[in-house]
Amino acid sequence: MIPTSQKWEGKSQFSDLQSLANHVILITGAAGSIGSEMVRQIAQFNPKHLILIDAAETPMHDIRLFMHSHYPEIQCDTIVSSITNGTHMEAIFEKNRPDYVFHAAAYKHVPMMEDNPSEAVQNNIYGTRIIADLAVKYGTKKFVMISTVKAVNPTNVMGCSKRICEIYCQSLNKAIVEGKVKGVTQFVTTRLANVLGSNGSVISIFREQIKNGGPVTVTHLDIIRSFMLIPEACKLVLEAGTMGIGGEIFIFDIGEPVRIADLANRMIKLSGAKDIEVKFTGLRNGEKLFEEVPNDAETTKPTDHKRIMEVSVRGYEYGEVSENVKRLYEVSMNYDDLETVRVMKEIVPEFKNR
Repeated sequence: MIPTSQKWEGKSQFSDLQSLANHVILITGAAGSIGSEMVRQIAQFNPKHLILIDAAETPMHDIRLFMHSHYPEIQCDTIVSSITNGTHMEAIFEKNRPDYVFHAAAYKHVPMMEDNPSEAVQNNIYGTRIIADLAVKYGTKKFVMISTVKAVNPTNVMGCSKRICEIYCQSLNKAIVEGKVKGVTQFVTTRLANVLGSNGSVISIFREQIKNGGPVTVTHLDIIRSFMLIPEACKLVLEAGTMGIGGEIFIFDIGEPVRIADLANRMIKLSGAKDIEVKFTGLRNGEKLFEEVPNDAETTKPTDHKRIMEVSVRGYEYGEVSENVKRLYEVSMNYDDLETVRVMKEIVPEFKNR
């Protein structure tokens, strides 16, 4: 079945989402495809205060206008800044003491991060460490990290960077539970599949290529992907995040994968355009024919939500992880791509890039 981009009308199964009401909620990456939808959905639960952070000024301005227009009664701060700016992030946490953090900020485009591994480390990993550490320091109740299925047996820098983020958050949660780190924060991770309609997604690319008369470019005849609608993905993130008690990695039942070539041909047919060629360009660096959900060492178990499953993964000691992340960050500051990737492979041995 070819997915469509109509608005998802699913309803929450869990009253836990009401716990967002009257709380201070911080969202990173708030101007992105996922982050902005998180803003829209969370605003419906009447939070006491929203703190929205993103480095992209114009999309952030759009979110600012949306909140002023649709939710003028909610106190909302739209902050243009990078999550890697530790001084600014600490000032925000110290002033606002958020109860919940939804961490959606990340560089996500696989080919871009293949060419910029040091930036992937500094933004995705170091930025996550800054936000996670501040959440613990300032008593955040729950930290929900948005990860990706590309973190499973990663074949690209972006996926590996997100796997390291997962490891850091899980090890920090473990250290808190064991009393090795003083804190109350519960860290919950959610892994998303490909999101239809997100910035730079295949649907928007195909639509533009068809508009321009083609060709429509597909990397490989047999490449398949699983997709989610943006509202659907964010609803599941909220449900998983609120029901988690800390240390979990959640994945979602998203149905059967779609062959990208079939999707391209279907979009061409629906457009009514004639003589549009589908051109196969070859797999890009770091790209898989299909994306795994759990890796070989992982198992899944059901939850009370029929579309949310928990993945069991090996545990890591926070002290070792913290030192490895610090070392990786220091290496990345030399902008030696080969050395940066080498250290990433030390931390995530299953990282096998093509």
